[in-house]
Amino acid sequence: MGAERDDAAQAGTVVTPSAEFPPLGDEERAALGRIGERWRGPRRADDLPVDPTLGRHDHHPAPTRFGRLAPIDMFTVAQPGELVATGAADLPGNRAGRSVARVRRTLIGPPLSSASVLYERMRKLVALPVLSSDLLSSVAYGPEAMLAVLVLAGSAALGLALPLAAVLVVLMVAVGLSYRQTIPAYPHGAGSYIVAGDNLGRTPGLAAAAGLMLDYVLTVSVSIAAGVHAVTSALPGLGRWTVPLGVLVIAVLLAGNLRGVRTAGNIFVLPTYAFVVVLLVVLAVGYAKAASRGFAPLPPPSAPAAEGLGLLLVLRAFSSGAVSMTGIEAVSNAVPAFRPTEWRNARTTLGWMVAMLVTLFAGLIGLIHLDGLAPRADETLLSQLGRVTFPSGPGYAILQATTALILLLAANTAFNDFPRLLFFMARDGHAPRRFLHMGDRLAFSNGLVALALTAAVVFVAFGGHTERLIPLYAVGVFLAFTLSQTGMVVHWRRRRGPGWRRRLAVNAVGATLSGLVLLTAAVAK
Repeated sequence: MGAERDDAAQAGTVVTPSAEFPPLGDEERAALGRIGERWRGPRRADDLPVDPTLGRHDHHPAPTRFGRLAPIDMFTVAQPGELVATGAADLPGNRAGRSVARVRRTLIGPPLSSASVLYERMRKLVALPVLSSDLLSSVAYGPEAMLAVLVLAGSAALGLALPLAAVLVVLMVAVGLSYRQTIPAYPHGAGSYIVAGDNLGRTPGLAAAAGLMLDYVLTVSVSIAAGVHAVTSALPGLGRWTVPLGVLVIAVLLAGNLRGVRTAGNIFVLPTYAFVVVLLVVLAVGYAKAASRGFAPLPPPSAPAAEGLGLLLVLRAFSSGAVSMTGIEAVSNAVPAFRPTEWRNARTTLGWMVAMLVTLFAGLIGLIHLDGLAPRADETLLSQLGRVTFPSGPGYAILQATTALILLLAANTAFNDFPRLLFFMARDGHAPRRFLHMGDRLAFSNGLVALALTAAVVFVAFGGHTERLIPLYAVGVFLAFTLSQTGMVVHWRRRRGPGWRRRLAVNAVGATLSGLVLLTAAVAK
């Protein structure tokens, strides 16, 4: 309890999504005071310089069983003085304009009231699948990326997967604990750009932003490439349609996110939980079969050595496996999107995510080793594992379907965070001001379109091949991790509140390990 009180003191109280904006300075507070003096006295409601729809109705609809989102007050455009987000309440006067407006409303829905953004919050049970889809889905390609490098030294080198996985689990726990501390320290949103810029200066902040932007673009490209590969592993006849299928999925994700956070969020609940449940069943059945033969590992298929087994190859394998951690920072970026108390709910959700990641990653590496599987060009490792675990029945089809679905939807984590990063950069003058604006559905539409177009170009340029995109991935991810955690070390040294030495030590460990992975990836790749 004492630690929670200390964290609460660090965090303060966050009441509305406006918490994602920095606190007002002395001059701004003085200006607001002068405005208050000017407006003092009896006036009519419509004289006040505020949106009159900011009040809430007394009655709210009952939440669903899973409590998808906090209740939202929706206001009609007929209310006097109501503001709507950038969209016009009335259709344009000319025929062409009305046609375009109708198509737009069909695709993304009618405009929402500006006031609605104040109440659109996520509960933990929904925030977990929405924000963890990228992190948890990476276990579908992270282990394979590591083994694909090891097998270059021959099948005998695959035994190194177990010690490398143990080191990666330590890294996951250390970085997870580091971000758990970052959340209450930065309850307004703890993105690497903000933390690094606040504590290390503008240049490190922009470097972190560059790493994050690369990370988000590759998250879309890699997730969709891996998802399409899962589909073509089960249906080889679709292999020649890899690029068109990937571009189509990017377009669908863009349309879904342009419809707003509620629509995008509701898509994720069942697919993410279904993927986790199916993988746990795979692990349970697989380890039960291994137990029946005394956990004796089966020999992997013979593979000739294309490279010598040296330190550089081992480091390449380690940095490739580290892409399983992509998305671990998503919760710290989205703290204001949680229901109160925001920082506490965000920290709990992050703890669940890291525990699930460690369980799935370590379990899959161990089971792949016991079953003697090796990477193949025509089929993913997870598909091979599914065929071995479920030689008959619908189990294999369900595994491939849930894997493909979560991989295709995992890109949505980037659609949540990339526009928010561009918003903060535009606010500081480091990106065009058009990225400050919300669209009709209270989403940062310009940022969403920029991400979709960039990711589509990268996806097409690399032919939709996951193994070609992975080498670019780890550098951007761990650059942002390293700068964020180093910034937190400086933060604790400056604040020196209760328990600051313990907190500094945890973030220092996270920064050191992330820096080692960054250096490894930069040198090896």
